[in-house]
Amino acid sequence: MDTSNTKLLELLASKICHDLISPVGAIANGVEFLTDMGEDSGDEITDLIAYSSSQASAKLKAMRLAYGFGGADQSIKAEDVHKIFSDFIAGESSRLSHDWDPHSLAPPVIGSSKMLMCGLMLVAEGLPKGGEIKVIQEDAQTVKIFAKGENAGLRDGLYEALKQQFNIDDLQPKHAHAALFGLMAKNYGYSLYVDETEANTITLKISTL
Repeated sequence: MDTSNTKLLELLASKICHDLISPVGAIANGVEFLTDMGEDSGDEITDLIAYSSSQASAKLKAMRLAYGFGGADQSIKAEDVHKIFSDFIAGESSRLSHDWDPHSLAPPVIGSSKMLMCGLMLVAEGLPKGGEIKVIQEDAQTVKIFAKGENAGLRDGLYEALKQQFNIDDLQPKHAHAALFGLMAKNYGYSLYVDETEANTITLKISTL
């Protein structure tokens, strides 16, 4: 394995740990408080533990689909991606929503569900103040993800990371998802096109080569 691949793996590990440490830490704190206080701890502590557990689970399911080898399996349908992403953004921010019919997309092929999840996660990062995400089947080869919200855009080097136009030494954990998405697209035979010409919008096209 060359040093660039090693660096990208390290960055991805840092990002995953960063994303999970908050809900997992909240669970640990809640359990500790519950142990100390017992029946006097109140319902808010058990509610915190339940919420944080569901948040951690949602993040793990999305990351497993996006980054795990099994995410390329053709048995994973768009309906599965829709459900996992719904849970993911519910934990991420109530300001994000998505409105699309998974049954309208073409049947899954190798890597398509992984690419769809990666694309959804990428445009979600590009909606810092919230917004709405839609997915449509543009043609037989192309799925289009359309994200709209205030100040929408792929900032801080995410576009360059996605297009593999970077110096590995300049990457940070925040770039890991975009960089890996671009790398996996090449590996599974997909092209990625981003259009941000319309204000407050991101259009991502994922096409089979």
